[in-house]
Amino acid sequence: MLRGWEPPASAYGPGHRGVDLAAAPGSPVRTVAAGRVSFAGTVGGLGVVSVELAGTGAPPLRITFQSVRASVHKGDEVAPGDVVGFLSEPGPRHCARGCLHWGLRRGETYLDPLSLMPPWLLRRGPSRLLPVPDAP
Repeated sequence: MLRGWEPPASAYGPGHRGVDLAAAPGSPVRTVAAGRVSFAGTVGGLGVVSVELAGTGAPPLRITFQSVRASVHKGDEVAPGDVVGFLSEPGPRHCARGCLHWGLRRGETYLDPLSLMPPWLLRRGPSRLLPVPDAP
């Protein structure tokens, strides 16, 4: 992980509303859970894909991937592990080298996306995106 979650003190205050995971541009970006694509497009010049997670209450949890060239469209259903896009260059306002910004929200409240991970996995050391052998 290049940068962790730093919740802002107020809705518009400074902070880091997600985590940055090291990855090379062109790497596939996969969703962590089943859901429906709620946005696939550009925000502030950067590619963004958002997925509302199925069965997570009202309002549903929504994960967001930033600096992504989308391979999905709004309304598409996705399953855990499905590719939703490919990592783009990070842009001048984000990581100095390739990274995926991964965010999580419920309604207007930002949450730590690592809270979706099982605790045993978080104790294993730095996160890395690795190729999946024999993936389609």
